Amino acid sequence: MSARNMPGLPFRLTVVNLAAAGAALVWVAAVGAAVVRIGGEVDSSYLELRAAAWPEVQREKQIAEEEADVQPPPFASLETNVEVEEVALVEYTPAEVEPVQEVVVEEVVAAEAGEVVTFNGRPLRKVRTIRMRVTAYSPDERSCGKWADGITASGYSVWTNGMKLVAADTRILPFHSLVSVPGYNNGKPVPVLDRGGAIKGNRLDVLFPTHEIAMQWGVQWLNVDVWEYAD
Repeated sequence: MSARNMPGLPFRLTVVNLAAAGAALVWVAAVGAAVVRIGGEVDSSYLELRAAAWPEVQREKQIAEEEADVQPPPFASLETNVEVEEVALVEYTPAEVEPVQEVVVEEVVAAEAGEVVTFNGRPLRKVRTIRMRVTAYSPDERSCGKWADGITASGYSVWTNGMKLVAADTRILPFHSLVSVPGYNNGKPVPVLDRGGAIKGNRLDVLFPTHEIAMQWGVQWLNVDVWEYAD
């Protein structure tokens, strides 16, 4: 059944609601009285505790305020007092030093004019100087071909004079002529004991033990000194 079909229902509900509301008010009043009583006891205890702790709270508050007010001075404002000790300067007097005696070293220089050039123990004198195209060769087939028999054109062994000899055009420098070539045999005189088909005119061929060493000599234009026996 709906509320629309019950004409007296709203009134009855209102009465019931009022009764319930009254009972609630009574309950609230009772609870309020209890709260007031309990609250009074709580407030009394709190006040006692607060009164006992209040001095300590005030002291801590004061300390916090003082610490907040205290600020460290900036670094730039720090003053450093450094005491500088004065050091007396003592005059230094060096000890007397014995004078150093100068030592004169006499240099002995051999006079070139006084040097005696020799060959086989015999003195030599320079005859003339010739500008020559100087090459090198070895006593093997790569330099001498079919004539690589270890014997020079003059009939002497290639080992004569420690294999320090030269080949020349015998029309200009006959066999047994003595010549000194810069850079060969330390510039000491050596004999002309050989000749060759390509050695014509102002050409000279110096002998080396191997083809590889001869190739290192290359081709050089040099002033060759000609010597003769002076005794």
